[in-house]
Amino acid sequence: MRDRLVATLVGMTIAMLALYGIPRAYMLADLVTGFETRSVTRAAENLSVAIDERRKTGDPVTADYLRRFLRDGDTLSYHPANGPAVVAGPERDVSKDIVRTRDLTDGGTLTLSRSREEIDQEISAALTPLILIGLSLTLVAATVGFVLARRLSRPFKELADEADRLGLGHFDVDPPHYSIPEAEAIAEALRSSSDRLGELVRREREFASNASHQLRTPITALRLELEDLSLWPQTPPEVADELNRYLPELDRLSSAIDELLGLARGNRLGDAVEVNLCELADDVVDRWRPQVQAAGHELRHVAHGAVMARIVPGPVLQILDVLVENAATHGTGTITIEAQDIGKYVRLVVRDEGRRTIGNEVFQRGTSRKEDGEGGLGLTIAADLASTMGGYLTLTDDEHTTFELLLPGSVGS
Repeated sequence: MRDRLVATLVGMTIAMLALYGIPRAYMLADLVTGFETRSVTRAAENLSVAIDERRKTGDPVTADYLRRFLRDGDTLSYHPANGPAVVAGPERDVSKDIVRTRDLTDGGTLTLSRSREEIDQEISAALTPLILIGLSLTLVAATVGFVLARRLSRPFKELADEADRLGLGHFDVDPPHYSIPEAEAIAEALRSSSDRLGELVRREREFASNASHQLRTPITALRLELEDLSLWPQTPPEVADELNRYLPELDRLSSAIDELLGLARGNRLGDAVEVNLCELADDVVDRWRPQVQAAGHELRHVAHGAVMARIVPGPVLQILDVLVENAATHGTGTITIEAQDIGKYVRLVVRDEGRRTIGNEVFQRGTSRKEDGEGGLGLTIAADLASTMGGYLTLTDDEHTTFELLLPGSVGS
C-alpha cells in the first residue's frame, strides 16, 4: 500500500510538472531566441551608425576596432564599397546563426552574426532553474508521499496484526480508534467480531465441560459394574474373561472423550513421543480382528519394517479406529493397514477391496455415508485430528476405497 501511494503521488507530480514544464521550456526557449534576435538587430544598427561616423572622420575601420564591439560567439564583418573586407571574430557556418546585415552610407555593408551554440547555452542556462525546481518538487513529493503513506498505512497494518491475533484465538482484540473512516469501520468490525467469537467459544467450552462430565460419569459407572460382574463367584470364567477384555476398551473410550473434549476446549492433544507405527498398526489389528471377522471381512497388517514417527499416539489410534470401522461397515473384501516411511513424512494407509464411491467431501461436516443421513461425523473428526497433528487425511485411490493418513516423520528422518 505504501509503495503504491508513493508511486501515485510521485507519478501525479511528474505528470503535473510535465504538463506545465514542457510548454514552459518551449516558451522559455522562444523567449531567449527572440531576445537574442532583437539584441543582434539592435547591435547591427548601432554598429552601422558607429562605422558611418568613423568613416566620415576619415578613420580606418580595422579588425581591432570591430573586435571591441563583439561578444563571445559573435562575428562582425565590414565590406566597404572599394577594398578588402574586414572581419573580426571566428569564421563559422552562419546557416544556423542569427545574422543581420546593414547597408552603410559609403556604399559598404556591415554583417553581424551570433553563434547558435551561444544561444543554446543561454537557453540551457535559462532552463536549469526550471529543471532544478522540477527535481526538487519531485523529491518533495516523494518525501511527502512516503510520510503520508506511512501514516495512512499504519492503521491498516495494526488492524492486520489484530486480525491475526483474532485468528489465533485471542478474543481480547481492541484496536485503537482512528481518524480515517475506513480504518475505524474495520476496527469496529474487529471489535464486534471479537466479542461475538469470544462469547461463542465460551459457550462451546462450557458445553464441552458439561458434556465431559455427563459422559465420564456413566462410563465410570459402567466400568465399575463390569468389574463387579467379573468378580462375582456366580459369573462363569469365560464370561469374566470376556468382561475383563472390555475394560481396556472402556478406558480407551474415556481417554478418547478426554482428548476430543480437550481439543474442543483448545487444549493440546498430548505430548508427542517416538512411536513405531508398525507396532501401532499391530495393536489396532489385534483389537479389531474379532469385530471385523464378525462383519465378514479379513483384517491384516502389511509390514515394511519399523516405521518411526514422533506423534501423539492417542489421536492416531482414534483415526485408525474410525477408518477400520468405516471399512468394516461400508467396505468389502480384505481390509489392509499399511505403514510407510516416505522421507520427511510417514504414511498410514487403510484400504479395502470395495469400489470407491465417495470423494474427499466425505471429510466435511454434514456429509454422511448413511442412508438415513444421520451420523457420519467419524471421518470428519478423524480429519480434524489429523489436521491438528500437522498432517492430513485424504482418499488416494481412484478405484478402491483407500484412506491415507499423512503425518510428519521422525526428527531424525
